[in-house]
Amino acid sequence: MTSLSPTSGTGKRTVAPGTLYMISAPSGAGKSSLVNALIKRLPFVYLSISHTTRPMRPGEEDGQHYHFVSTETFLASVNRSEFLEHAQVFDNYYGTSQVWVQSQLDLGHDVILEIDWQGAQQIRRQMPDTKGIFILPPSRDALQERLEKRAQDSADVIARRMKDATSEMSHYHEYDFVVVNDDFYKSLDELCAIFIANRMTLSKQQQTHGDLFIELLNP
Repeated sequence: MTSLSPTSGTGKRTVAPGTLYMISAPSGAGKSSLVNALIKRLPFVYLSISHTTRPMRPGEEDGQHYHFVSTETFLASVNRSEFLEHAQVFDNYYGTSQVWVQSQLDLGHDVILEIDWQGAQQIRRQMPDTKGIFILPPSRDALQERLEKRAQDSADVIARRMKDATSEMSHYHEYDFVVVNDDFYKSLDELCAIFIANRMTLSKQQQTHGDLFIELLNP
């Protein structure tokens, strides 16, 4: 990411580039609920909305849940290298817009990608400064109980989701931070702490308050 130099003039602030975060978790760990609450609490954090070729479902809105595009439009974007990462899931494509993400980072916003471990590996190859957060359930029993409480899937589907969860969780060590979602509000506080602390690092503060540091050291 490009660093910005302090502007001239005492007391002026520059905008340090934002940070890209990848948040992964097995189905049922509570990732989406935590991310939605985080965005409401921290106004400088934005959620990336993926592009997809799958049909819109009842209750979904274009631009809010996904950017719904045709297969031809999606593949044309792939050919123009417009996605940070993309994948085919069964008969549908999903991708993250590189242009939108970079524009938000340049404005100083932090951006969240809700993504699986495979997509996270793609992102890291292109943007190695990206921070990864993995959300884990407090136990396998708790994860299964959460999946069952949804009352949306059959026993066979739940069993498959549990198997997929084991595969997903085996990659937790590839991430920078791990949050165990036992208590929702405690986990939300922990997530917020990660985002706030990262904005307080020396390099970020030097970019944001460079003129102040010069003023304080040169009476």
